[in-house]
Amino acid sequence: MLATLLSVTAGCTKAGNAAWQDGGAQPGSSQSTEPDTKAKATITGPAADANDVPASTAITFETTDAVETSVALKSADGEDVEGTMAADKKSWLPTGALDWGATYTATVSATGDDGKTATAENTFKVMAKPGNAIAVSSFLGDGAVVGVGMPMIVKFGKAIPQEYRDDVQRRMKVTTEPAQEGIWAWISPTEIHFRPEKFWQANTKVHYKLQTGGLPVGNNAFLRNDLTVDLKIGPALVMTVDNRTKRMTVTKDGKVLRTIKVSLGKKTTPSSSGTMIVIEKKRETVFDTFEELGPEEGYRTDIDFAQRLTWGGEFIHAAPWSEGQQGSVNVSHGCVNVSMKDGEWLFGQTRIGDPITVKGTERKLQNGNGWTDWNMTFAEYAEMSAIPLSEQ
Repeated sequence: MLATLLSVTAGCTKAGNAAWQDGGAQPGSSQSTEPDTKAKATITGPAADANDVPASTAITFETTDAVETSVALKSADGEDVEGTMAADKKSWLPTGALDWGATYTATVSATGDDGKTATAENTFKVMAKPGNAIAVSSFLGDGAVVGVGMPMIVKFGKAIPQEYRDDVQRRMKVTTEPAQEGIWAWISPTEIHFRPEKFWQANTKVHYKLQTGGLPVGNNAFLRNDLTVDLKIGPALVMTVDNRTKRMTVTKDGKVLRTIKVSLGKKTTPSSSGTMIVIEKKRETVFDTFEELGPEEGYRTDIDFAQRLTWGGEFIHAAPWSEGQQGSVNVSHGCVNVSMKDGEWLFGQTRIGDPITVKGTERKLQNGNGWTDWNMTFAEYAEMSAIPLSEQ
């Protein structure tokens, strides 16, 4: 069910815990209170009586000779805090950010094969709410239904320094039904996307959770909030355009729905070859290209059934003026021109996130010009992750 494994860095800082040579406890740590037990437990973070702990903190600990380990975290008024044990059983992460300025007590219990339980306990205080808090937001919201090419898109209010991106990524978990492998990739310092190895399976349920509230990201800045999103992938609607035949083939769940005549960009303004995604849809809009193309080539015209593919201005749209050339000659300024009838039909079929692949034109799609997550192999995409695929 997982795409990105959740792991926790000790103490929520870039530096890990020091290696203590004498086998004793670290300064500020707490050891087992029952010396006659076989099992032992030591809390390594947060330090005992610390008063400036990030709200994103995990409880990190060490145990010896333990067959069972548990962690409890309570607020000052005795309320239990829910959390999850890491797979390596060396840390425990609260399900959400802790309250700014609040005091908590962590208890780690380790039971040995002799049936006796040792406990270690630390009390700490969360730092005051910082002034430099960075918002975390999702492009998609709960209940969205999107196409099989839709990346999960998370944005940050400010740039995340390179050296902190792995910390952020480790707090981002995606689960799907059915399970599909995938990875997060940094599109820019302020934006990260997730895609599976192949197009999403039709009707997949997707849940992603970011436990980022209070996470330090350098320069005395912290991420402001946690985030969860539940959405669904729709039917597998895929469009393929072949410049050689001047035809678009539209399939849904593997079956051909329609073959559409198209006119692509002329040689001076060719369409991009590559895999793009429907970014937005407008039933009616106006194209004004005078600033971009100049007074000789520029135009301003009403457009019907427009579906954006690139930030640079390539769309699928109805073009009644080129219906005579569609299927035989390229005359557009880079868009995929279709007839009014086909444009209306296609507009009614597609969703945001549906993929389209254009083949055989004079220009290759530039990565970053739109949601170009699928215009590269999965291995190339994984190179933009802050955590190597082999470690996830």
